[in-house]
Amino acid sequence: MTLPPERVRAALTGISGILVTPMDAEDRIAPPRLAPVIARAAAAGVDALTVNGNTGEFYSLSFAEAERMQAEVPALVAGRAAVVAGVGRSIGEATALARRARADGADAIMVHQPPDPFVAPRGVVAYVAKIADAAGLPVVLYLRNDGIGLPAIEALCRVPGVVGVKWATPNVMVLAQAIRRAGADVSFICGLAEPWAPPMTALGAQGFTSGLINLVPERSVAILQALRAGDFARANAEIAAIHGFEALRSEEQNGANVAVVKAALTLSGIDVGAARAPAAWPLPPGSAAALRDLLAGWGMLQRAAAE
Repeated sequence: MTLPPERVRAALTGISGILVTPMDAEDRIAPPRLAPVIARAAAAGVDALTVNGNTGEFYSLSFAEAERMQAEVPALVAGRAAVVAGVGRSIGEATALARRARADGADAIMVHQPPDPFVAPRGVVAYVAKIADAAGLPVVLYLRNDGIGLPAIEALCRVPGVVGVKWATPNVMVLAQAIRRAGADVSFICGLAEPWAPPMTALGAQGFTSGLINLVPERSVAILQALRAGDFARANAEIAAIHGFEALRSEEQNGANVAVVKAALTLSGIDVGAARAPAAWPLPPGSAAALRDLLAGWGMLQRAAAE
């Protein structure tokens, strides 16, 4: 059953965990392999879980694969967190996914910002409006490029159904202006994960997205708790403790982002397969060794993998 809008909005002010897409040895998606990842995240207190996000390799999935992930993951979550379904690419694909999101068990949709090189700001507004109308669910905007300008961002926030903006650009002063222009009815979420959460929180964002929750959700929850308590020193200390992991993810122009998460899960005993090209897979020897050392230090290296 879909959560009421007020519960969805509350969940979006916490941690929005972005789930990986598991693959088997033949490079076929394998949603059931997410079960232990979801269980651990839910037990830790992660508020919302996103399927078909960037950590889920959305742009490497076929439309049929994205459909299957959206159809199967909500049942795996089983009401333990809000489920957000990522939609995007062509307007036809995006509206098709949005139209069935509620029936699939999603509580909200997240609209990926169109990567088309010829994007008109008013065209993005029309794109989101059509998708939001098709979904009939709360809508989160995924904003990776603020170059569309503040008037367009404000117009996007006025689209019926839009309740949140996942702000994934480091331009924090533009974020501050966008928050003021959008008003209290739209929540802004730090979309650049834990390291950027303190400055964005200071400017009025609430909560953050996280790929780390696939592996150690309790660390993400500790950061959120510190931020909510206004204890920025503790939040920054917790972020410093995950710096090595996040640094590995940022390698190769951020192309190792998903690969490091998947490799870490496999080393910890949860086989989620490889990351698809154009991701950086497999990890180079130096990075792989550094990841093993890091997991050993966290006490997460599976015994068989350590031998």
